[in-house]
Amino acid sequence: MLFEPNVDLAPFNTLALPGRAARYLAISTANQLADGELATARRFILGGGSNLVLSGDFDGLVLHMAIPGKRLVGEDAEAWYIEAGAGENWHDFVQWTLAQGWPGLENLSLIPGTVGAAPIQNIGAYGLEVGELLHTVSAWDFEKRAFFAFDRSICRFAYRDSLFKQEGWHLNGRIAITAVVFRLPKVWQPRLRYAELAQELAARQIATPSAREVANAIIAIRQRKLPDPAVTPNAGSFFHNPVVDAARAAELATSHPTLPRYPQPDGRVKLAAGWLIEQAGWKGKALGPVGMYEKQALVLVNRGGANGADVKRTMAAVQHDVRAKFGVNLTPEPIFL
Repeated sequence: MLFEPNVDLAPFNTLALPGRAARYLAISTANQLADGELATARRFILGGGSNLVLSGDFDGLVLHMAIPGKRLVGEDAEAWYIEAGAGENWHDFVQWTLAQGWPGLENLSLIPGTVGAAPIQNIGAYGLEVGELLHTVSAWDFEKRAFFAFDRSICRFAYRDSLFKQEGWHLNGRIAITAVVFRLPKVWQPRLRYAELAQELAARQIATPSAREVANAIIAIRQRKLPDPAVTPNAGSFFHNPVVDAARAAELATSHPTLPRYPQPDGRVKLAAGWLIEQAGWKGKALGPVGMYEKQALVLVNRGGANGADVKRTMAAVQHDVRAKFGVNLTPEPIFL
């Protein structure tokens, strides 16, 4: 295998944090992963770098998943089955499915990252999580030295969570996702329960939107609220929306009646982390070169020259102030390397 030594990872993470990999290899075919030399290396599996905080240099091997390809692999009376390689850009893939006439993923438009990383985080937005439409995940297991297909039913999808995170496979480099198959139902209904989306469509005078119109509305909303990583380095939503029990949510609603709350199927209540952060005084506030974005308090941004330590310092300060004001703990979404 032809590894690249001492590779700068700043271009490969959307926070543009400095760090170098002792060895680097771009993976363009699944069969590359079966090479025995990779099995014994200390590994990190890199996707689009949009959910990553680099703490510094990595004294190991970075495998950058760049497997391309997207195709219809099956169809029945109820659904289309579409496969995409792990290295496909997520947003481009979603727009491609819509262009082919296969709706369903439109609410996840403009989410950064790759197809292979989407199941790990169980990405979600505007009332849809990717796990709901996922059929199978294909992956290479470095420990067992074999390819496996993980059916949706065993992926243990939850809010921003999955089997791949719960088992720590995304951090220890044991599993490398190579492709994902999605099941997109032929009977389509728009998901419009988020008020912000409904308002955007109403402003466009669209009463019965198509999937493309839903996608366009979501793209416009996200572009207004979120910074372009190419202009202002960021990792998207930096903290999970905290989930608390119903009693705690009721207490918070009494003292803070405008706090957005979202009841969950298990009886708990999800709180809006961005609102908590803004009320704690962090919207647009910075600590050195790192701060929370002025248009969306949930987004942590690198205003220039930041490193991993700067990110951790600002993260800790935000967590402290939210905990002090609301008694709620915030958990970061990105992984730390």
